[in-house]
Amino acid sequence: MRSVLLWASENEWCAKRMPRYKFVKRAVRRFMPGEALDDALDAVAALSERRRIPALVSLLGENVKNVEEARAVARHYAGAAASIAARGLDAEISLKPTHLGLDFGSEEARRNVAMVVEAASAGGNWVWLDMEYSRYVDSTLDLYRSLRAESPKVGICLQAYLHRTAADLEALVSSGPAIRLVKGAYAESPDVAMARKEDVDDAFYALAQRMLAPDAQRAGLRARFATHDGKLIRRIDEWEAANGRNWSAFEYQMLYGIATDEQRRLAKEGKGIRVLVSYGRDWFPWYARRLAERPANMWFVLRHLVPV
Repeated sequence: MRSVLLWASENEWCAKRMPRYKFVKRAVRRFMPGEALDDALDAVAALSERRRIPALVSLLGENVKNVEEARAVARHYAGAAASIAARGLDAEISLKPTHLGLDFGSEEARRNVAMVVEAASAGGNWVWLDMEYSRYVDSTLDLYRSLRAESPKVGICLQAYLHRTAADLEALVSSGPAIRLVKGAYAESPDVAMARKEDVDDAFYALAQRMLAPDAQRAGLRARFATHDGKLIRRIDEWEAANGRNWSAFEYQMLYGIATDEQRRLAKEGKGIRVLVSYGRDWFPWYARRLAERPANMWFVLRHLVPV
């Protein structure tokens, strides 16, 4: 099932045709409040008011076709940053570098992302660079370092399933980075990424420990763990408690509509939790990868095959 979903996430026919089906649209509403920025910001406001949970927002899309599209995405994000500030929302920005032109060169991407960073910084907000396929890791890390030299409120995502990630983390630690750790959701070959869930979980746990190590924390590393895996969360919590760490040293991040009970529990216990709210028209590749991360969610989709 996971292989089929990852194939679908890369298939152009699926990306164009599947969103036309009503049952797919109904199913995706669980994970996405709507396609417009206002839909996302309204959901952010509701999370804050009802559950005291802050958020991230992300316009869905990647690998734009030309420079003009990339610059339009940058302008959209700059406007989103202004709207977040105007509404007084605690909502950081998360973006994909290929959505802002990384395929057209590092300088094009840097100019576009820098526009977003400048707009977000004006409101004291953060911008996070998502990590995409392994072929983009080096260019994304270079982009992060360039932007971080100009603004401290820029974060980077690392993927636990890549064999190289431990070395990438080690190279960043001393600079006091902001890092969001994820398991990884792209189709990669075994020589690039771990295939067994147990291996990925162990890698995630080891990387989390490294991010919370005393020298990393003294350097100012801002640790963010993006996972819905309850067992892994408990494992990290137990290690943190056993080592006398402060809960404020890190934050869990989850997707809108997934593991909502766990989100409420963490918020109620006063632990760091932030929810990623995505929006936009180009949602199918993202949606298919979310299902691939947790194939059990397919049952939710299948239930919507029957009209109600």
